[in-house]
Amino acid sequence: MSAWSPDWKLTVAGVDYTDIAISDVQHQAGRDDIYQQPNPSYLQITFVALSGQTLPFDINDSLSLQVKDTSAAYVNIFGGDITDITVAVGATGSNATVIQYTVLAMGSLVKLSKELYAGTISQDEDGNQIYDLLSSVLLGAWNDVPAATTWAGYDATETWANAFNIGLGEIDTPGLYTMENRAAEVDTIYNIASLIANSAFGYLFEDNEGNIGYADADHRQTYLLANGYVDLDANHAFGQGLSTITRSGDIRNDIYINYGNNFGSQKTATSATSIATYGYKAESINSVIHSAVDAQEVADRYIAQRAFPLPAFQSITFPITNPEIDNSDRDNLLGVFMGQPLNLQNLPDQISGGEFEGYVEGWSWSTRFNELFLTINLSPVAFSQVAMRWNTVPINETFQTIDPTLTWEYATIVS
Repeated sequence: MSAWSPDWKLTVAGVDYTDIAISDVQHQAGRDDIYQQPNPSYLQITFVALSGQTLPFDINDSLSLQVKDTSAAYVNIFGGDITDITVAVGATGSNATVIQYTVLAMGSLVKLSKELYAGTISQDEDGNQIYDLLSSVLLGAWNDVPAATTWAGYDATETWANAFNIGLGEIDTPGLYTMENRAAEVDTIYNIASLIANSAFGYLFEDNEGNIGYADADHRQTYLLANGYVDLDANHAFGQGLSTITRSGDIRNDIYINYGNNFGSQKTATSATSIATYGYKAESINSVIHSAVDAQEVADRYIAQRAFPLPAFQSITFPITNPEIDNSDRDNLLGVFMGQPLNLQNLPDQISGGEFEGYVEGWSWSTRFNELFLTINLSPVAFSQVAMRWNTVPINETFQTIDPTLTWEYATIVS
């Protein structure tokens, strides 16, 4: 049993605001379809300034929302930029008028859909291409630095490479697959990055501080190998609305990967067993993969991961203030992120046999008076993992950590 209630800190344009009363939070991040890149996150927050002051917020101001974890340290649950500000009278009387603010902020991925790129991209692996592309807009140049900036105002631990970072997060470099070069052609950064990520079985993401990152095809199972699952008790969640879904639309049993310059070459992979069981469900995918070897590996990966239907977790909601949740689980939920591996236990037997292992795809925060709720959706682990390449197995892995009963056929993760 551990009592906890949210203690908020709102930061706008670098200024902290703790003397506010938050009455409503609406938030969404990630995705609900593993075949799509995530949408930009958003946060709508309604609050009252307790001191009655006028808040000097403006469009495009940076905004982050934090809450104290169980160790009394603030952790980010959202970072982005303000797009809308509503100021309204919440209540009025003979003694005072209460002014209520509603602020809408969008996550950093929205920037990529507004930025055009007209340059070329050299042939390289997927992570390197995405790093070069994103750094062109998220790492500043000398002429981007405000004229009034002084060395005294800089973080002494900042590195030269990231000295004017305006939103570049963790990028898996070099990546796994070699991508084709790109000729000079105008398109949005988001469209170009999404095509590279989709081609390489990776995904873009926003972290909780508002930075944009890229996870390659092996990112999730590498993280799982190093950190394991977060075990959560479904009895601590709301029972009503808890659900999984198994979809015919998730099946891919005949894959065509179009690759090379102008998608001029093609590789295929097929599961005859899946076709015989579930019917013919084909997909033709345009990619910027360079080589036949990589194109065949991606086609085979689709069949290995997606030829057979598996239940995905549509929705489970945890009331973070529930005193039955222990501090470790509460802190893990407060730090939720795309790709976080969870093991949901004590489910009804009818739902995945009572236990579900999956990766977080999307999540949302909401509030009620002095309460905080987290709703998440998860994809099954098997939708993200295949046998790892030898050169991507972590260097500290030893054979004695591997289950002696594990066969090569099922070695999608080595511990």
